[in-house]
This record gives sequence, structure tokens and C-alpha cells, in this order.
Amino acid sequence: MPQPPERLARRRGLLPYIRRHLRVLGLFWETAIAAELEYRINFVLATLSSLGSLAGSLFGLFLFYRTGYSFQGWSWEEALVVLAMFTLLQGFSATFLSPNLSQIVKQVQLGTLDFVLLKPISAQFWLSTRTVSPWGIPDLMFGLIMLGYAGSRLGLPVGVYGIGAIALALGLVTLYSLWFILGATSIWFVKVYNVTEVLRGLLEAGRFPTAAYPAAYRFFFTFIVPVAFLTTIPAEALLGRTAWGWIGASAGLAIALFLFAQQFWRFALRFYTSASS
Repeated sequence: MPQPPERLARRRGLLPYIRRHLRVLGLFWETAIAAELEYRINFVLATLSSLGSLAGSLFGLFLFYRTGYSFQGWSWEEALVVLAMFTLLQGFSATFLSPNLSQIVKQVQLGTLDFVLLKPISAQFWLSTRTVSPWGIPDLMFGLIMLGYAGSRLGLPVGVYGIGAIALALGLVTLYSLWFILGATSIWFVKVYNVTEVLRGLLEAGRFPTAAYPAAYRFFFTFIVPVAFLTTIPAEALLGRTAWGWIGASAGLAIALFLFAQQFWRFALRFYTSASS
């Protein structure tokens, strides 16, 4: 009987385990990109779609600031930093999360999750990284361009970008964990597309700083659905406006949700009825 990958990692050592997974990851992404690039016109369409979405976001933000109004404590350039973080988040989701985690439901429906569980590799790793889509790259590019533009207008030193990158990486881990937890619920509720769409809709609030919302909404988007930890807090970290306590809270949330996602996945698999059962 094959042993779980985690037990093999403990027996053989962590470093070979990591190297093996990185080698597998390279093979995954190489084949996925080769397959996607057969339809290169899609990249042009994805770029136009990203431009349209970004133009709509900028126009919505402009409507607030055109008369001299500003979100409490946020100038136009600072609000652009938040929008840039949101755009990077969108690009990350379209490139890595959506192509993989949306397939968990399909794997459960078709019974092909059986084959994933039998592979000598972590099922969560396989389901989370099996493919990659280059169609989210335009959002990543536009987000970086907008971040560089706003940062130059604000005169931000180079060093603060590292702090902002750490806070953004923690936000990405939080987003991944939330998405994976929802995907794992498909073992009980096969059709969870509506739930993921609700999550997408709530995350749209991250386009603007949390200061743009009433106090009750700020509480909701910070402590109930942690949208603030995805865009506003990374932006504040980049701007040097947030206390280290919030960055520590962001790290704690990311680690706690990631560990919970792992345990929840193992718990969900106890209730999985394979196609051969």
C-alpha cells in the first residue's frame, strides 16, 4: 500500500521532498503553457479584457476624486496603490488559482479525484498547481505598471517595495486558503460554483481602501471576510502607514488559514466516496 507523501518526506528528508515537488511543478507548468500557447489569440483577448476591466476600475475611482473628494486619509496616488494591489491579486487568481481550484468540483463530479489520490504526491499540491494559465499575466503586468507609477509619484523609496511584497504574499496565501477550503466543500456539496462567485463578488470590494466604506462594512471586510488583508493592508505596508502589528496579524491569518485548509482537506477526504465504491 503506497505511503502518504508527508510520511515519505519525513523518512527521506525535507530537501529531496522539496526538490521533487519543484521538478514536478516545472513539468506541470511547462506542459500547461505549451498547451495554452496553441491559442495565442487568447492572449490578445485576455489583454483587451484586462484593459477594459482596469479602465472601468480607474473610471470608478476617478468619479470619487474628480470633484476634490478623497477617501479618508487616501490621496489619489495612494488609492491607485490599493487598486494596483487588487489588479495583481486578480492576475494571480487568473493565472494560478482559478485554472486549478475550479477543477476540484469537476474532479469530484467525474470521480477522477480517485486517480489524484492514488498518485505518489500530495493531492493538495497536485490540485493546487497542476496547471497554469498565462491569460492572467496582463493583469500582473498592469498591476506592476500602476504600482510603479503611483510609487514614483509618491516618491517611495525602493526598500518599501519589499515590505509591500511580503504583505501582498501573505494576502495571496490567505486568498488561496479561502479558495481551497471552498473547493474542498464540493465533497459534500458537489455544486459550489455559486459560493465561489459570491467570494469573487465580495473580493471586488478590495478595489478601494477600506476607508471608503462605512464602519460596519470596514469591520465586515476586516474580521469576517478578510478583504482588507488582501489589498488595503499590503498597500498601507508599502506606503509605510501600517503598524507592524497589522503585518503580524496578516502573517498569523495566512498561516492559520493555510494550516486549516490542509486539515480541512484531510477531514473532507474521510467523507469522499470514490467512483469505484
